[in-house]
Amino acid sequence: MRSSGDGTAVDGGYPLHGGASDHSPNRPMAVQGSGDATSGHEQIGYRGPTACAAAGITYRQLDYWARTGLVEPSVRAAGGSGTQRLYSFRDVVVLKIVKRFLDTGVSLQNIRTTVQHLRERGFQDLERMTLMSDGATVYECTSSSEVHDLLQGGQGVFGIAVGVVWRDVEAALSQLHGERVDTGETLIGHNPADELARRRNKAV
Repeated sequence: MRSSGDGTAVDGGYPLHGGASDHSPNRPMAVQGSGDATSGHEQIGYRGPTACAAAGITYRQLDYWARTGLVEPSVRAAGGSGTQRLYSFRDVVVLKIVKRFLDTGVSLQNIRTTVQHLRERGFQDLERMTLMSDGATVYECTSSSEVHDLLQGGQGVFGIAVGVVWRDVEAALSQLHGERVDTGETLIGHNPADELARRRNKAV
């Protein structure tokens, strides 16, 4: 996989620098998985501490990224005293991806472009999407052959399988508290440790 001088990719890859929409692959992307699962995620929001726990970041990072517009809560922004930010499931996936890219030294400018790109794509085709970076550019790959081409060309030195991140976040949030977007009802996560404690208490 090579990057041409005008920012477009050669041999099937798609660098995400510049305007994300300018370099998006011109092909349809099919949704993997059921629409019901996706719509279910959209009905639940997560407060800052929960989003931090699932994404593996500190609250200071979360607050800074929200204030600088890197990753803003799409459900509810902080609107003064007494209100808390509410993040969607997709927001938490983005937070985790941002954390991984920062840990590997990807520039903030490239991360911003990647976040914009992911939001524009609507997180479709997550099972096949892999984000690769050589430290200077972030590439989107939607097939194993594209990943292979990047690695063969020496460009892709770090990769994130977005679908894997999605499932990791899903598993983490299932054990944490959420909030129904429409009613504000608190949803208690299923924590296996809590369940074990309840069973032990019953046995006593």
